[in-house]
Amino acid sequence: MNKSVFLGAMAFAGLAAGVASAGTLDDVKSRGTLNCGVTTGVVGFSAPNAEGVWEGFDVDVCRAVAAAVLGDSTAVEFVPTTPKTRFTALSAGEIDMLSRVTTWTLSRDADLKFTFVGVNYYDGQGFMVPKELGVSSAKELDGATVCIQTGTTTELNLADFFRTNNISYEPVPIETVAEAQQQYLAGACDVFTTDASQLASTRATFETPADHVILSDIISKEPLGPTVRHGDDEWADVVRWSYNTMVAAEELGITSANVGTMSASATDNPEINRLLGHEGNMGEMLGLDPQWAARILSAVGNYGESFERNLGGQSAIGLARGLNALWTEGGLQYSPPVR
Repeated sequence: MNKSVFLGAMAFAGLAAGVASAGTLDDVKSRGTLNCGVTTGVVGFSAPNAEGVWEGFDVDVCRAVAAAVLGDSTAVEFVPTTPKTRFTALSAGEIDMLSRVTTWTLSRDADLKFTFVGVNYYDGQGFMVPKELGVSSAKELDGATVCIQTGTTTELNLADFFRTNNISYEPVPIETVAEAQQQYLAGACDVFTTDASQLASTRATFETPADHVILSDIISKEPLGPTVRHGDDEWADVVRWSYNTMVAAEELGITSANVGTMSASATDNPEINRLLGHEGNMGEMLGLDPQWAARILSAVGNYGESFERNLGGQSAIGLARGLNALWTEGGLQYSPPVR
């Protein structure tokens, strides 16, 4: 290779490296808007309200990141995705992050090259049937027609469960929860299976929820969490610690109601002081300013507030915390130390 060709190749390589190293954090700051992938509509997790404003448990994670990075929790472009389109949208850079009831698995981590920054909901796959069917166990569903979202872990889990129990089923493929609800209520399938939380969310929208039973069988582990692309650790840290802030705040007793007062001056608790910018340089480590965490909590509240508002006792769904209680309350939720 002659010298000019070599130098040209080196220059191109340098340009390519510069493009590759351009981080999502800088892109979001420059754009002034966070592009966040959500569902096409799962009440309690991500769905537009009557005024067309997106609300939900997963939506709160998007708004937390926007508050931290842009200083405005409303600076979010919500991009509805289906189980089939969600990963393509993330890989292609159409969205900056995915926050839509997505299960963390080995293949999605290692093969699809996504980084799950945490588990914001510990779930498991369940079954919903009409009460009049008289079924009390999923093992009694031999020969049933089952509405199942394609391109999901639930599709694979279903096949494993029926094969293991030596029973058969007829799949009724659907792409969205709305389609599943329509088909199920129309009698096109005997059973709807998905994450148990989504079944509760769906049943809560029915005209007569009591006519439908969510069976006690849980056939899988479904750790759901926000997701970003591999290879951008700085951005992954921002999304991870935006979520962790909500969990840590609940344990530390910081709420949307008192964060203003607690942010005004240092407290006797060093971890609270670090989180709220009175000690250390946590914001600087993330490429953010010292008030990043306070803005998150002012906008969406702590983990417990978000859970109760969207999924718990303050919602129509009424889910118990269960595994999603804090570790101090017998659950699995806790944040790594803020230090």
